[in-house]
Amino acid sequence: MAPRRFDRDRVRALRRARDITQSDLGDAVGVGDSTVASWELGSSTPDGEKLPLLARFFGLPLDDLFPRPSGEQPDLADLRCDAGYSQYQTRELIGTKSSGPVANAERGKRRLSTKFQEPLAKAYGVPVEELLAAQERSFGIEVPAASGGSSVPRSVAEKITYLLEHSYPGAQIPPSDAEIARAVNEHAGGQVITETGVRELRTGDDAELPPLVASGLAEVFDVSPLFFQPDDTVARQVVEGLRLLAAVRTGAVGRVAARGLGPEGMSDELLSFLNQVVEEMADREKPGADGPGH
Repeated sequence: MAPRRFDRDRVRALRRARDITQSDLGDAVGVGDSTVASWELGSSTPDGEKLPLLARFFGLPLDDLFPRPSGEQPDLADLRCDAGYSQYQTRELIGTKSSGPVANAERGKRRLSTKFQEPLAKAYGVPVEELLAAQERSFGIEVPAASGGSSVPRSVAEKITYLLEHSYPGAQIPPSDAEIARAVNEHAGGQVITETGVRELRTGDDAELPPLVASGLAEVFDVSPLFFQPDDTVARQVVEGLRLLAAVRTGAVGRVAARGLGPEGMSDELLSFLNQVVEEMADREKPGADGPGH
């Protein structure tokens, strides 16, 4: 299992910065204030399925607030926790009287029956292939992450989540739903969306994206307005650009603004080439690698 890291100091700082009581936070995630206090003191940690609720409450990406150890891939229990389900709740997902089938698979005792795989994958929000790979890890078999390049976000919720998770590296904190709503309204010159509206777009509860809101979101995240159109081309370009920035990680490159590079952003060919150059530079910097002058 590759559990996510719970940073009690950061959670406490976020709560205090937003003037939220321990009782309010506990109510939001279904625990008592004494439990929240024990989390912040370090005497206990939240169950894995509570972490998505905490991230959603603070309006931050799960991978940013509670990252998984570098290079670690999720097993079956990790996928369940990331979807916000307790092991007990999985009996409802697969239509059984007990959670035994899931518990046995998570413990590496007995693999899931074929009839349970699709319902669980759907509930966890992953392809069946990813669910099966996670199951193998639960049995102690190393399965690498699926290759094939960067996945391209397609829905409005996926695009907003992708930008929140990849546009703010290091210590940078992504904007909250309230901050996004305020910035979009300022861009529009009037109220066109609320904090709740942003949250519903981000979580997939609302897929309708009015043009003014799309334009405002593009301004907030500094991407082309075309990114939010139902066309994978620009989305793929933005994904490639963010990969580049994440790889470089130096002050020499600030931000590649797709909208400042023509109506269609940076070309696929140029972005792919730049990423290839960065990867080659990273390989040369590895210990023992032959570099200039060797």
